[in-house]
Formats: sequence, structure tokens, C-alpha cells
Amino acid sequence: MPQSVPSFAEMIADCQHSAVHLEMRDAYGIAPEVAEFEAWKAGDDSSRHDRTGRRRAWLDLVRETVGRGVVVRRARIVSEPVSEYIRFEHAGTGLNIEAGEEVRWLPRRQASDIALPGNDFWLFDERVVRFNHFTGDGASAGPEVAEDAAVVRLCTSAFETVWARGVPHDSFKV
Repeated sequence: MPQSVPSFAEMIADCQHSAVHLEMRDAYGIAPEVAEFEAWKAGDDSSRHDRTGRRRAWLDLVRETVGRGVVVRRARIVSEPVSEYIRFEHAGTGLNIEAGEEVRWLPRRQASDIALPGNDFWLFDERVVRFNHFTGDGASAGPEVAEDAAVVRLCTSAFETVWARGVPHDSFKV
């Protein structure tokens, strides 16, 4: 039987102290950003600076969340040289930071000795994990929520280790 998963908006609204996100893929195929990625590859980088378009809801949510005292951090483990998709993400990360997210990047070669879960995740208040599942081509395959103490410890340890080794966005060159 499929698990009933609260929406991301509900989970972050319940968050009181910290929301951390670990991304480990070199490419994503998220439907709402396909057109932006294609335009960016063709030389149009306007979406990477657009505060009012598709990303506005996310940027507003981050501002509101940070505004109520929640620390929002994102760490990305990436292969080098980076993929075209990672260059696209990097080009748009300035808006995330402007909204209040802290972002670091870790070259994959520096993550070989870190115990990592098999999926990207969000960890809220070091008490509940929201795994993001993806298909082989990077499309969303739906979330899963875990509150098991061992899973929370693994994700907390993984994120904090990646964060400690990660390079702040402004210093990470693609």
C-alpha cells in the first residue's frame, strides 16, 4: 500500500529550526524546468535571474521560512567536470542564496568515504526525512517519508559531513 506523504509545503511549514537538502544527481529531468534548461542550453539565461517566473513560489517559500527563523541549507554532491545540468543549476543558485538558502557544493571524489543514503532528501529539524525518488532519466518518482531514528541519524550525519567538506557557492567554480 502506498504511503500517505504530507506535501512539501506542509512539512516545511511544520519545521521550526532547520531544513536541509542533499542532492546527489548530476542531472534531473523535472518537467517544469525542461523548457528553461533547453533555453539556457541555447544561450538564454534569463530564467536563471527571473525572480517572478516559475521559481517565484520557491523563492517566496524560502524567504518566509528563513524569516521565521528556520535555517535552510542545500548541499550538492557533483561529478567533475560538472554536467551541463549542474552548470545550469549553478547559474541559478544566486537566487536561492538571495532568498536566504545557504548552498555548498562537494566534488564527488571528496565524498567517497561518506556513508550516504541512496536517494536525495530533505531533513526537517533532524527528526523527519523526506526522500525524493527519481526515475533513471531524472523525472520525479514521488517522495517517501521516514522518521526511523537510524534513518534520521544516517541522513543527519551524511548531510553534516557533506556540508563541512563542501565549498560555498560563491567559491565553487564550474
